[in-house]
Amino acid sequence: MSLVIKVPPVGESISEVTLSQWIKKDGDYVEMDEVIAELESDKATFELTAEKAGTLKTIASEGDTLAIGAPVCSIEEGGSPAAAKPAAEATPEAAAPAAKAEDAKASTYAAGAPSPAAAKILAEKGVNPADVQGSGVGGRLTKEDALNASSAKKAESSVPKAAPAAKAALVPGSRNERREKMSSLRRTVAKRLVSVKNETAMLTTFNEVDMQPIMELRAKYKDKFKEKHGVGLGFMSFFTKAVCEALKEFPAVNARIEGEEIVFNDFADISIAVSAPKGLVVPVIRNAEAMSLAQIESTVVELAVKARDGKLTLEEMTGGTFTITNGGVFGSMMSTPIINAPQSAILGMHNIVERPVAVNGQVVIRPIMYVALSYDHRIIDGRESVGFLVRVKQLLEDPARLLLGV
Repeated sequence: MSLVIKVPPVGESISEVTLSQWIKKDGDYVEMDEVIAELESDKATFELTAEKAGTLKTIASEGDTLAIGAPVCSIEEGGSPAAAKPAAEATPEAAAPAAKAEDAKASTYAAGAPSPAAAKILAEKGVNPADVQGSGVGGRLTKEDALNASSAKKAESSVPKAAPAAKAALVPGSRNERREKMSSLRRTVAKRLVSVKNETAMLTTFNEVDMQPIMELRAKYKDKFKEKHGVGLGFMSFFTKAVCEALKEFPAVNARIEGEEIVFNDFADISIAVSAPKGLVVPVIRNAEAMSLAQIESTVVELAVKARDGKLTLEEMTGGTFTITNGGVFGSMMSTPIINAPQSAILGMHNIVERPVAVNGQVVIRPIMYVALSYDHRIIDGRESVGFLVRVKQLLEDPARLLLGV
């Protein structure tokens, strides 16, 4: 008796996933609870495990987009780890049925016919299956054959060999094109960004922050801070703390619209934009308003490591009342960040550059960072947006206020 394994529910807002990788192969024997495949949603990667022991029969192929509840594979009863013996150990009597099975399998396929996975890849590459030599049973085109095939090979085969004398005009540089299917994460990000631009009255206000006081404070205490707390003292903890204080004074910046109501939050769950191998992810620091600088730094490091390793959970990326993004780590001088819906505002940090500024009537050189606040004008007025950003600036330029709460 076989058991069909389907795509499990992985979150309320997720309706489909992509089969990113088979860990086990078709025909492999698998143990109960053994990881057999990886599924990728728009937010994270999940492991699919075997629900019973038996022989794996794949249904979906790598790269397929599957709805929640769609069949992925089945597990047939029978088989054992010992069944995977080397061919040299098989007796002639044991090999005969296998050979007959292979012959029967070969007879079910037309010579050169591609497998479903191979056909999909060849179609994406624009390669005619007739131009590819199959290496599978009965000359069938396998997935590997399709991956090794290229449009260039097709074009080369279509050029008559008798025309070497007619040389094409030389074009400097490469003019190749390549196509890649968008990942679930990239597709979802694209949809949400367009949705935000179309459904919110987004506006951005700017200011600049003199980072010298914070830089001097870090230089003075960073060694003692790391010795005591085990983490470095970075800029993100100062910005997170300053944002939490400013949100208390301007609660609309920490609110969201639901239907015809405005939902205000008396807590600050700060989303931190982190660049991960598969794209931008936004893990959340819960109740950041109640954390110390050391606690914020520890949480940021923990979430960043999980993002890098692809270990963030849905819960860690769900929610958030306000977002901070740091384009400065990539060298950005100025940007207009897009709101992380359903939130109503996002703060953009940028790189720190020494610039001439006027201080007490004198021109001096100071490390300056431009900051940007994008906000939804439907809920946040200009007075509140500018006031919020000015308050963040004041707290950062006088970090003692962050510690004293004034």
